[in-house]
Amino acid sequence: MNAFGFLRLLRAIYGNKAPDLGEIQAQGLLAVKIAQHYALRVDFLDPEVCRHLSKLYRSTLPMPPAGLRAQLNRHVGPEWLAEFESIEEEPLASASIGQVHRGRLKDGSPVVVKVIKADNKAAFLADLASLRRLMRLLLLFYPKLNRVFDPLGVLAHIEEYTLLELDLRNERAGLDTLAAVQRAQAGRYDLSRLRFPVIYDRLTGENVMTSGFVEGETFDELLERGALPYETLLELFNIHGFFIFSAGVFHGDLHPGNVILGRGGELYFVDTGALSRTTGPIKDGLFGFFEALCAYDYPLCAERLNAMAVRGIDGRAWARFRPALLDLYKDFKGRTVSEVSLTRRMMETIRLGVDHGMVFEKGMFPVIKSLMYMDGMVLRCNPRADLIKDVGRFAGRLRACLPSVS
Repeated sequence: MNAFGFLRLLRAIYGNKAPDLGEIQAQGLLAVKIAQHYALRVDFLDPEVCRHLSKLYRSTLPMPPAGLRAQLNRHVGPEWLAEFESIEEEPLASASIGQVHRGRLKDGSPVVVKVIKADNKAAFLADLASLRRLMRLLLLFYPKLNRVFDPLGVLAHIEEYTLLELDLRNERAGLDTLAAVQRAQAGRYDLSRLRFPVIYDRLTGENVMTSGFVEGETFDELLERGALPYETLLELFNIHGFFIFSAGVFHGDLHPGNVILGRGGELYFVDTGALSRTTGPIKDGLFGFFEALCAYDYPLCAERLNAMAVRGIDGRAWARFRPALLDLYKDFKGRTVSEVSLTRRMMETIRLGVDHGMVFEKGMFPVIKSLMYMDGMVLRCNPRADLIKDVGRFAGRLRACLPSVS
């Protein structure tokens, strides 16, 4: 992706009409991944634009049946195909990396087959290298952008999780990691509703993966027709919050298309190839900030944000920052997510800290990304919810798992 391609992408996103998703896809995998990132930026983009861009998580252009057959012929042998009674040519869903098809094994087991859509790794890396050069040049003229937005850090995150997604064997590794955390917490923290699909290792490779079919609907499908119970969404917050703030390893791409509500109320995590991790300072610091936020203790929020920074402030800078943060949150208590976006307020908080001299670790973005996903789901599910009040009920349970938080 050169400068002209990047500017064309930005014009599509910031234009006066809904972005042309087909045009974005025609620019290649990196353009789609950047547009998916912008789908999360409700802190500065119109929510309707974000919602439109979010379709790129689940409704990208599928391969035609001939393309599916070609990919299977390229990556699996006759022994693999002999295990199947049928594979439907019409995909269940199509995302930027791959698409999934219903199938049935010879023993009658219902399965889904996920297939990488194209061999586009080389083109993705070339576009990424070109865009990095452009960003480095831009940062020479506007260095403050690096402190507020960290474009190179965002590109590094996109590169990391995209390369993981391009090898479907990583889904097994990610699933095993999260399942091991769940087993280790038995009796300590309630993760009983969490489930993972069965993966058939003998029918899984770098480009093709076979897993058990999960009876249920994705959160995205449920949100589209207004059928996701708000309490179920809060339970997802509870589970995902444990992985972020206690385990320190979590699903790195938990958008509503990657969570399935099973027929019995189970919450299935799918597409577990890209995990994210939090270090102690970020993990404990962010939890401490959110704990204070849930208690509406804004002076303590200011202290904990400063303590979380790798370089904090004092003296005159602190004297200016503290009242500025209290002013930022003066209208926060009791406001619904449709009135005050938690993501937007969190980004404004970090920006306020940066403007007053704080320096934060660059590893915060995966957690902020998760917050953006959750915020967006609440806006679609229950826009009149007081989210901070509702998630505050989990703070005490999480604190018991974080003895190091002060």
